[in-house]
Amino acid sequence: MSCNGQIDVTDLSILLIEPSKVQLKVIMNHLIEEGVSNIESASSGGEAIDMLNQHTADLIISSMYLPDMTATELVLQVKSSERLKDVPFMLISSETRFSALDPIRQAGVVAILPKPFNHDDLKRALRNTIEYIDPKEIVFEHYDIEAVRVLVVDDSPMARKHIVRVLNNMGISKITEAKDGKEGVNIFSQEQDAFDLIVTDYNMPEMDGRELIEHIRTEMKNAFIPILMVTSEENETRLSNIEQAGVSGICDKPFEPDTVKEMLFRVLDDA
Repeated sequence: MSCNGQIDVTDLSILLIEPSKVQLKVIMNHLIEEGVSNIESASSGGEAIDMLNQHTADLIISSMYLPDMTATELVLQVKSSERLKDVPFMLISSETRFSALDPIRQAGVVAILPKPFNHDDLKRALRNTIEYIDPKEIVFEHYDIEAVRVLVVDDSPMARKHIVRVLNNMGISKITEAKDGKEGVNIFSQEQDAFDLIVTDYNMPEMDGRELIEHIRTEMKNAFIPILMVTSEENETRLSNIEQAGVSGICDKPFEPDTVKEMLFRVLDDA
């Protein structure tokens, strides 16, 4: 523990899953440099599950491609376990394809680092992990955080759960969920004054996030409700279209606490 009673990086118990002995040593050295000493390693997903069944880690760090499964398959197994579902999961991978990374982003990982990664990126990811494990409520000048009402719109139940968990950790508890843009619009149209903020995904069936924003801004003529878009989208044209639709802020998946706090201060407290 740090001197103020909060969890410190040095307190973390980490399970590192990496089949390459060379890469394992490199990542371990970075973690040790940050003061992490409690590190266990596994070379496969099955071995990692066996170890987690014996004792839970504070953080799981994995490469994408393991001998017996992918990190996406591993994180889905972890999230399906009642005992392990809240353990933060970090990916370190040289994979860049959207089709490969999007499913694991949707699963609610705390960070995705490139391989090789910048040491500062690791420090940021570890800070986000601490914030996820030992959250601190944010204090707004113009808002009572406990009174903030949020509509979360995402077609992925796991992504919604992760977003809700991060918001809960910040002290936001009045949250309504919608499974797609169409349901989100229906909920919001019934009582616009019931919400202070909308957090929406981009890629959804029925009505995507851009269409949701355009409907609220144009059809419902509501230019005031802050709308935060959470997306793994990388296409610059599509991102430009989202901005033109009237989004208040765009946040990448993974939904990182530090980034979200900055966004919330900007779209709520500075409004």
